[in-house]
Amino acid sequence: MTAKELVKLQSEFFFGNTTKSFKFRIKNLQKLKEILKSNEAQLYEAIYSDFGKSEYETYETELSLIYHELNLAIKNVSQWSKPQKVTTNLPNQPGTSFIQPEPLGTCLVIGAWNYPYQLSLIPVIAAIAAGNTVILKPSELSAQSSGAMAKLINSNFPTDFLHVMEGGVAETTELLEQKFDKIFFTGSISVGKIVYQAAAKHLTPVVLELGGKSPVFVLPDCDLKMTAKRIVWGKFLNAGQTCVAPDYVLVHKDIKAKLLDEMIVQVREIFNINSDISENYVRIINEKHYDRLMQLIDSKKVVIGGQGFRGALVIQPTIMQDIDFEHIVMQEEIFGPIMPVIEFSNLDDAIKQVKLRPKPLALYVFGKKVKFINKILNEISFGGGAINDTVMHLTNSNLPFGGVGTSGTGNYHGEAGFRAFSHYKSILKKSTLIEPFLKYPPYSDSKLLILKQLLER
Repeated sequence: MTAKELVKLQSEFFFGNTTKSFKFRIKNLQKLKEILKSNEAQLYEAIYSDFGKSEYETYETELSLIYHELNLAIKNVSQWSKPQKVTTNLPNQPGTSFIQPEPLGTCLVIGAWNYPYQLSLIPVIAAIAAGNTVILKPSELSAQSSGAMAKLINSNFPTDFLHVMEGGVAETTELLEQKFDKIFFTGSISVGKIVYQAAAKHLTPVVLELGGKSPVFVLPDCDLKMTAKRIVWGKFLNAGQTCVAPDYVLVHKDIKAKLLDEMIVQVREIFNINSDISENYVRIINEKHYDRLMQLIDSKKVVIGGQGFRGALVIQPTIMQDIDFEHIVMQEEIFGPIMPVIEFSNLDDAIKQVKLRPKPLALYVFGKKVKFINKILNEISFGGGAINDTVMHLTNSNLPFGGVGTSGTGNYHGEAGFRAFSHYKSILKKSTLIEPFLKYPPYSDSKLLILKQLLER
């Protein structure tokens, strides 16, 4: 089936209004949950083939978040879908006003390879909860995970409601030529621009979940051991192939040496990686990304790690010191297990350097003094982040997740995801008992005087 035929089929099904039923939405969300639960073994096997990712980490970083979103949507979709009453202004009295959510229509979700299940299925869940039909295009780079999702979904759901379309650039290009009611893309900035341009031809609204160089500020009064532990975990989780991973560390010069020492300890305790893939680590997705990352490692500046094993597609957790903003590793998002450390002596100067660059998807700050923490949070624009932790903010569905500027547009998770795939139409309901004479000609100065007193309130 061509992309054009698939979109036409789903559009026709949507126009039949079946997806607008709360029972239909909840039933299919429950069905998706049951399918995933009963086929976890296939999902674990597929992602291990792609990354060497353990069952533990796959559940922790992928399936648990998907189940959480499913449970949240199943429980709340009826409430989220209710019309919301708002105040009616004086000129429209007697009357009532309300905002009513409605599904957008046929949606395209383009998933990413680094968390192939989570970053594909959580947007799909939101789209279904909002009452849409969905075409999912997973990343071809994580081919086994893509195939597992296609097999489970396409054999259990009707094509005109939910369908996985596999393939590479050609298939994605064909999909983007079609008219959708919403496009949700997770991936790189460069591909995000292509998606945005394609959507603009049809005036299709988009959510872009992109990336960027997410900084970590480490202030002198931080809890050093906990800071090092949480930075190391967040950075080297998924071998650094995480869009909200700490990209680089900005540490005050007074504690730089101590922080480096403690991070070395934490790397050895958490990620003791040699040439083999361990249960606590994953491999780089392919040789292209492996070669790109290895070129970023400056052996003269490495304090731990630095070795790569091309045959296994494994790069040791690597920390580099004495880096400046002109170094090659600071010119692009790293998206791998390499952590540059930059020291600063003046917080204003460090903030300025971050502000001179594209707005990051995430920002983290470790410290205790509220004055300096708030200074960083208030002066730097970023998608989302955390104080005294990394990455974990995205696990809270009450926090809308998304970027700003080149790190993305729009957000999702929890009710924010439902909103992303909904249109909120504004409706005024008027009484027919009376009608204000001020609306109608003939106009007069006395009418104008009354009008001014009423409408400017």
